[in-house]
Amino acid sequence: MKFYALLFSLLFSLQLIAQENRTRVLSLGTFHFNFPNNDFVQTKNSNQIDVLQPHYQKEIEVIVEKIKKFKPTIIVIEGRASKQNQVDSLYNLYLKGEYELEREESQQIGFRLAKTIGIKKLYCVDEWGEFNQQVDKVLFGNDTLKQKNFTQYFEKNPDTSKRYTPAPIYKTEGIRNELIRLNDPNNIKKTLGNYLIGAFKYEEEKGDFFGVNFETGRWFNRNLKIFRNIQRIDAEPDDRILVIFGSGHMNILNLLFDSSPEFELVSTNKFLQ
Repeated sequence: MKFYALLFSLLFSLQLIAQENRTRVLSLGTFHFNFPNNDFVQTKNSNQIDVLQPHYQKEIEVIVEKIKKFKPTIIVIEGRASKQNQVDSLYNLYLKGEYELEREESQQIGFRLAKTIGIKKLYCVDEWGEFNQQVDKVLFGNDTLKQKNFTQYFEKNPDTSKRYTPAPIYKTEGIRNELIRLNDPNNIKKTLGNYLIGAFKYEEEKGDFFGVNFETGRWFNRNLKIFRNIQRIDAEPDDRILVIFGSGHMNILNLLFDSSPEFELVSTNKFLQ
């Protein structure tokens, strides 16, 4: 009995050590400050803001100071991994005072914060997802009719009324309040549901899983790749990783961080409030 008690105590101690050795992660989900309109939800010009305006710049400075309290040692941004050298070059120019920040949140928050706390590099980890053969054949094949049928279904989206797309509040209540809303766990959970309707239910032939395969590649596979790129960063348990990404990605990334034995997801809004 003493042996089993000792073994249980040892295993419990090892479990506590493993939990303590997890790298802390703060995921900051944002809207795209430059409004590229590359996503499914488009923002009309009349609903956009210019974050370079002085009052928005002051608000962004406040946001940076709040996130700074997390004391990040590693900053991850929504840039394609293939663009790392380009981002490195721009950031180095910014450090020298030879570059004016553009509207992208990766620069307005990422570059600004990194310079303030002395971080020398920001990591680009974004990737595209991969489709399976069935989806590839329709999207990029020679059968224009099949391609047209799916495109029309995707664009018209019979489940539009079921999508969770609350109106933004950055114009009326400010950028910080918009970020607080976007990073609310309940809102993040609801956005995942957008990938379980619409195109997800499309069938090329009755009873097949074309839509499932499409969303698997477009969204789930993409975010798993992003997560894998973050795993590739040489981080120590005492590092703190700040992830700055479009808020939609958090419905997968936060789940992965929260489930991983390597990371500890901390509350974003604890710092934004």
